[in-house]
Amino acid sequence: MSEQNKSFGSTADYVVSQQLLASVNVAIALQKPLLVKGEPGTGKTMLAQAVARSLGKKLIVWNIKSTTKAQDGLYMYDTIQRLYDGQFGVEGVDDIAHYIKLGKLGEAFDSEEQVVLLIDEIDKADLEFPNDLLWELDQMEFYIHETRETVRAKHRPVVIITSNAEKELPDAFLRRCIFHYIDFPDQELMEEIVRTHYPNVEDKLLHDAMDVFYWIRSMKDIRKKPSTSELIDWINALQIGGIPTDKLREELPFIGVVVKKDEDLATVKSRKDM
Repeated sequence: MSEQNKSFGSTADYVVSQQLLASVNVAIALQKPLLVKGEPGTGKTMLAQAVARSLGKKLIVWNIKSTTKAQDGLYMYDTIQRLYDGQFGVEGVDDIAHYIKLGKLGEAFDSEEQVVLLIDEIDKADLEFPNDLLWELDQMEFYIHETRETVRAKHRPVVIITSNAEKELPDAFLRRCIFHYIDFPDQELMEEIVRTHYPNVEDKLLHDAMDVFYWIRSMKDIRKKPSTSELIDWINALQIGGIPTDKLREELPFIGVVVKKDEDLATVKSRKDM
């Protein structure tokens, strides 16, 4: 089966909606980056891991920070190391290529096999960052000025880009992507997700915990709504602690696993008896 004909399917430990499944496979078929947005904890980063496992491909992760520049993902010329080697007479110091180190995007282009490239939390970088990658993501190549060499992708990577919607992305960048917004799971899908992690969880514990979890998320005054991963951790804590669920809402055991801000905790506790 060719690279272009391979498609993504749900894995044993990652449950996706049919809409997300379709978006991933359309992006693969059209050979376009998939831009995934959604609130923290909806599994955006885990999606790339699941796609790599499903397709049987290596995953390369480029974690974006506020200081990240597009150049960082292409290559770095280590002038300091070259100067150091020159001072100590290290052999090969005249070969500039020896001091060129590929970034994550460069690694994906240079790979002998097709890889999955995750550009994680692109909205953390400055506003020019996405625009600075337009040519590279379109043409799948970049130029190394120091060696006068063009690096072209040996195999077009499957590119997944995540955003927490902290900043608006440029229109020119959006036009080049397939877009999908991951809605927060409803209770039916959430139950399926939890059971992939804890297939033997008791029905009553699961349903009672989810009732409290979604009750907390429904509060308008909550600043940080609990995420899927926090529900999974809470259910694990409840199982380990052997906590009876009859008064789960009234007693809120291990609630610090779910609620992480002082003001949110105060809000939850003030409403538990209402």
